[in-house]
Amino acid sequence: MRALSNLGRTASDVLVGAGVKALRSRRLMRAPIGLYRARLGFVFGSRILLLEHVGRKSGHTRQVLLEVLDRPDQDAYIVASGFGTRAQWYKNVEAEPRVKVSVGTRASMPAIARPLSIGEADAALRRYVDRHRRAWETMKPVLESTLGAPITTENTALPMVELRLTDPDR
Repeated sequence: MRALSNLGRTASDVLVGAGVKALRSRRLMRAPIGLYRARLGFVFGSRILLLEHVGRKSGHTRQVLLEVLDRPDQDAYIVASGFGTRAQWYKNVEAEPRVKVSVGTRASMPAIARPLSIGEADAALRRYVDRHRRAWETMKPVLESTLGAPITTENTALPMVELRLTDPDR
């Protein structure tokens, strides 16, 4: 610790840096996708989902793992874009909102993606912070670093998307 502070960096700076590096590691972030493809996504429970979306330029199916921030009802999942509106998955679902969601034991469920208003995002973030305070305190500085802006529960800069299942009986 002393050596780190001598360099002008605190332990929390090092942790944030490691978190940002992990989030930017394509290989690390994509590694669990194979488990979803093998129908083993249930090992992540209901806190992580696999979003299948269409590339806005390529037209190819793309996949990304995202944390579920909120479940307003049984047919909806709310996720956030830690890289803001510049994240490729975010741009893709804006261009083509018809997506598929895999979470828990449910695989490739059709859904519609809808960006949340700031007020809706603020409410979802408050609920997340209330339920997962320790996780939020750990991830907030990392997300602020990747987003490039402070994240608050009032007028949040963190873009969020609702994924509403269109065939919930599937």
